[in-house]
Amino acid sequence: MKPVSAGPGSMTMMTIWRAGRVLAVLGAVLAGVSMANAALVIFPLKDLRAGMRGIGKTVFNGDRVEEFQAEILGILENTGPKQSLILARLSGGPLEHTGVMQGMSGSPVYIDGKLIGAVAMAFPYAKDPIAGIRPIEEMLNAEGGPAQQPIRALAGASFGDTRMVEVGTPLSLSGFTAGAVEQFGPELRKLGLEPRQGLSTGGSPDDRMGDPARLQPGSMISVALMTGDMSVGADGTLTAIDGDKIYAFGHRFLGIGPANLPFTRSEVMALLANLNTSFKISSAREVMGVISQDRNAAVTGTLGKRASLLPLDISVARAGKAGDSYHMQMVNDPWLSPFLLQMALFSALDATERSTGSASIVINGSIEFENRPVPVVIRNIYVADGGTAAQAALATAVSLSYLMQGGFDDLKVKRVALRLEAFEAKKELNISQVYLSRREVKAGDTVELMVQFDGPNGSGVTRSASYVVPAGTAPGTLSFTVADGAQTSVQELRVTAGETPHSADQLIATVNRLRAGDKAYVRVWRAQPSYQAGGEELPDPPPSVAIILGASQNKNSRLAEIVIEPGAGLVSGSKTVQLEVKP
Repeated sequence: MKPVSAGPGSMTMMTIWRAGRVLAVLGAVLAGVSMANAALVIFPLKDLRAGMRGIGKTVFNGDRVEEFQAEILGILENTGPKQSLILARLSGGPLEHTGVMQGMSGSPVYIDGKLIGAVAMAFPYAKDPIAGIRPIEEMLNAEGGPAQQPIRALAGASFGDTRMVEVGTPLSLSGFTAGAVEQFGPELRKLGLEPRQGLSTGGSPDDRMGDPARLQPGSMISVALMTGDMSVGADGTLTAIDGDKIYAFGHRFLGIGPANLPFTRSEVMALLANLNTSFKISSAREVMGVISQDRNAAVTGTLGKRASLLPLDISVARAGKAGDSYHMQMVNDPWLSPFLLQMALFSALDATERSTGSASIVINGSIEFENRPVPVVIRNIYVADGGTAAQAALATAVSLSYLMQGGFDDLKVKRVALRLEAFEAKKELNISQVYLSRREVKAGDTVELMVQFDGPNGSGVTRSASYVVPAGTAPGTLSFTVADGAQTSVQELRVTAGETPHSADQLIATVNRLRAGDKAYVRVWRAQPSYQAGGEELPDPPPSVAIILGASQNKNSRLAEIVIEPGAGLVSGSKTVQLEVKP
């Protein structure tokens, strides 16, 4: 049969059929794109009524998202600044046995297929699974809200002596010693985190970028703060996906505001019922994206992006013999990185150093930068009868904190590498006596300085140094102060510490001027004004410059500094002697 023609512009029936198929396929594709990019369908808070029933989604086992039931009990208004909570009774699955679990934060709840919000709050020790649901409107507006909330327990959600609090975020710590978990646990709990030692598979999650299709509302995610030989991951639940944007948790994670934290897909290995709060035991899998905002009502992020991580390498030796090495990557964040460094250092030392008794720890290493050729050199020794690991970890983390929180965005830390050596003895020397070879000199003369150091068990050493009185030195008294590294650093930086650094290079120079603890420092000075400019000392500026720098005046003027190395050990103490320069 010949095709019917209706003129030059007509189409055959087959052509029409083919065109229809193409349009149908194209329409399906466009519909899929439209659905993917469509705004989230939400159930407004104002339309909620007590007695309504909904469906929640979360993971109880593996990565399978399962449903649970939610009965709306009412609305708690003004639980925080411009905040409300939906009070609901949960049921289904294991919830009658476990109650609201840590790790459920962010589990979405729907009524008639429309999203009302995410599980976010619960009552500790409650027998019934009563939850506070964060309204989705507040989560969607999270980026414009405040980063911090003064009180984690919401006063408006209090009933007698029982408070509804944010569902704790389980924090898996792998590769850390029990002592490290105990040491930092109280601080982590103040942040709303519940540290769990070794309750994950540990190590690094799969570094390959995961398939976004493996995530859906109700999926388990983990915010990876550190990966490698020591790992730190915080677990929660994904509430909603809008294009490549995600919303999770239903409350803040750490409240740091703008963030750059990697998150992974996670799988639940087991549920642990607990009289206080039950929790999920999970395992991080492949990287999925970046958390970019950490706000009161939610954490938000983007799929398919990678966070910039900071390599951290720690090697430990005992009394000169090689020991363990640890290789990690941690988030590159001004506030989190120093704290994570402190935890990792403490754990590495705690695994090597004895927990009680005298000990000495020597730390050598560097902090390298992406855009600065000069690194910060870390060198110091710590000696104590107990708590040496905590002392060494804190002091080292303070240097990184000073650099990263100095206010210069162009200063990018590239790597932190540290070598630790532990000794089961107090390696300490005390500055006991200082002698001068002569008491009177003239300009151009040489004077010998002898320093006696007393060690443990009656041991001791004597070291000497020479000083040439510069030509043209005015008559008067010269003072020689021999002091340990800590006191010398305080004297050096007394004025600088009160100044606002003017550049990243000044920050680096300031940290590099910190003196090591295993040396003695001879400061040659006289009682005349000196001034500070840009972190540097100006001992005798012209009068016009002195007027400008008057606020930075120091009563003593340093003429020279001599370093004395008495041998391995922490040097402590201070002694001053004087001589007269004659005309």
